[in-house]
Amino acid sequence: MVFPDPPPAALTQALAFASYTWKAVASPANVEQLEPDDGWSGAVVCADEQPDAALALCRVLRKREVAFGPLLLVVSPEQLGALELREDLFDDFCTTPCHPRELEARLSHLFWRTGRGLRPELVEYGPLTLNLETYQASVLGRPLSLTFMEYELLKFLATHPGKVFTRETLLSRVWGYEYYGGARTVDVHIRRLRAKLGEEHANLISTVRSVGYRFGQSRWAL
Repeated sequence: MVFPDPPPAALTQALAFASYTWKAVASPANVEQLEPDDGWSGAVVCADEQPDAALALCRVLRKREVAFGPLLLVVSPEQLGALELREDLFDDFCTTPCHPRELEARLSHLFWRTGRGLRPELVEYGPLTLNLETYQASVLGRPLSLTFMEYELLKFLATHPGKVFTRETLLSRVWGYEYYGGARTVDVHIRRLRAKLGEEHANLISTVRSVGYRFGQSRWAL
């Protein structure tokens, strides 16, 4: 289920990217009218344009006799303060603009957490562990505080160990063809990743002069 009807174009594109099928509802009355025979599996409620109606819908879903599936709330950054003391109305939230891969990751984690999905998939390389379901990364058990795009870049590199990628390739494969930032964006994120990996493990990401970057050239290399 998604709210409102019609839903924002960015949301429908993100759901299509993640291969989710959905139905849009415009009001609490639609929840019963449009419910599939096997019930709703979850909901994405956008509250950035109609906050009162969105929260009212969340209250209706929470009061259903049959437990409702995971509920993801989408809000604008300015609305974050309004979520305090309302955590019972949703299971997770993300802020607009929401990257399609972030939405996919959050929904996947919610389904897994509620027993509707598979166990999380891990990427492990030497001291580095990436949880592809929860978007968590750690080095020797030490959690890394990464932004969404830092995680996406690290995940892409770690799942292609030993391969060299140009900055332009990384921009297109990680940020997407619609991103108009320059190659410096990659350099900045690489520098931040190395700093967060720590001095001992920063060389997991090596610079290939005049070409780009490669993951896996360190003393921990497999």
